Order: sequence, then structure tokens, then C-alpha cells
Amino acid sequence: MNFNGEVLTEVPMALGNRAMMYGDGLFETIRMFDDQLPFLPLHWERLNRGLQVLGMTVPSNWSVDFFEDEIRKIIQGNARIRLNVWRAAGGFFYPLDNTVQYLITAAPLDSSVFNWQENGLNVRLSERVRLPMDTLSGLKTLGATRYVAAAMEARAKGVDDVIVLNERNRVSEASSSNVLWIKNGSVFSPPATDGQISGTFYKLLCAVLAASGVQVQEKPCTFAALLEAEEVFLTNAIQGIRWVRFLEGKEFTCENSFHFNKLTVNYLLEKTGRLLL
Repeated sequence: MNFNGEVLTEVPMALGNRAMMYGDGLFETIRMFDDQLPFLPLHWERLNRGLQVLGMTVPSNWSVDFFEDEIRKIIQGNARIRLNVWRAAGGFFYPLDNTVQYLITAAPLDSSVFNWQENGLNVRLSERVRLPMDTLSGLKTLGATRYVAAAMEARAKGVDDVIVLNERNRVSEASSSNVLWIKNGSVFSPPATDGQISGTFYKLLCAVLAASGVQVQEKPCTFAALLEAEEVFLTNAIQGIRWVRFLEGKEFTCENSFHFNKLTVNYLLEKTGRLLL
């Protein structure tokens, strides 16, 4: 093989696996707070479901406890952790081996809580990317080209993020976050069938809000309807809640978003055994 001008007689594992050749795998981005991994059960639930959907063989010893032990071998404190899982080498599009391999990497973070961003985000509509809606929607696959393109589009437009629509021109998600909005005192999100990744923080937020008497309602939404909301905010497991201040130039408020952020921060502080804010 020829790798960047160097002729190699053997294919290095890092170049020959199906993650490299076909994007045939999944990944999870996990946050550690003061040595604690409160989201890990949700990440394992999503990963396990994805492995089964993709027809990969899940090792009998894989569990929340297994991956917690593996993560703790390389990092402690506050960190951003990435877990990649891919199908073993063999075959072309049709795989010859459904066993799996994994890689865990980690980078330290400065904060032990979700930091509220006072200035809010400046967001626009993606014009380049549309998300498909099929049985693989909701999985966090290694084939993330559309999300890379969306993030690059946001940078090119000089904004923090873009809202990505699905193939039916309905609001799906942002480049790396789920989208929620508030109108007339109610909280909404796109239906789970509208193409977005099934977010771990989103799932936790729904449970935290339900415990406080607020139900998140799933509702299809056009971009025009999103602009009519009173508040719009983005969520993911690394940054928590980030409120949108400007969407295509329209300015939004953040009173409820700020309150929801405080509820989730307090939940995590309690979960990790620290004092509430």
C-alpha cells in the first residue's frame, strides 16, 4: 500500500480497520465530573442499542461497569472522553466478522459543572446539510460527514452553530446538539423520528424537567415556526444547555433556559455527592 508516499508491505491496524474504510462503527462522547460519570448508563444504553441495530456482536462482559473501569485506567478529575467502537476487519461492504474493537481517548476539562454562557449563541439555518430519516437515525455513527459539514458551514458564516433540517425540511438538530424551544410556556423538541441523534443529555433533561412538573412535548417544527418561539436552546452531554440569543438575526430570551440549566446542574451536583448551588 502507499501511505502518503511511503510504500508499506503491511496495512497498519489503524489504517485497515472498518472504522477507517467504511465508518462502520459508533462513538460516544462522555463527560467526567470530579471523577464521576453520571451520564455513563445513558451512553451505554445508546451504544448497546446501536451495536444491535448494526448487527455487531456485543461482548458478554461489556456493561456500564466495564467501561467505567476502562475509562478510569486513563483519566480522572474533569474530562471529555471519547469511546469509539467498530466492527472487526474483513470483507468489503458486507462484513465477514461482526466482533468489535474499541478505543478510548480523553482530554482534561477545567470545570466540574456545566458553565452557563451569559452571552448566548448566534445561530443560523444550515443551507448545505439535510439529515436522512431511516432506521439508522438516532445512532451516533462514525460516519459523521454531515455534522462536519454543518460545523464548517457555521464557521464560514461566522456564527456559533447552525440548525440542520431533515429531508422533509423540518427542524432536526444542530451540528452537535439537540434543539428545544419554548412557546406559550410549553417546552418542545422534534419527534424522535425526525432524524436527530438520540441525545443522552436530552434524555436526562426530560427526566429532570418531568420531576419538576414540566413535560417536554415532541412536535414536528418548520424553521419558520422555530423563529416564532420565545426561547430556543441547544443541549449536549459535554456543554449541557446553551441558549440561543440570535437565530437568523431574531433575538430570544433565556429566562426558562437559565432555570432549566440550574435544575440540571443541581441534579448532577446531587448525583455526584456535592453541595447544591
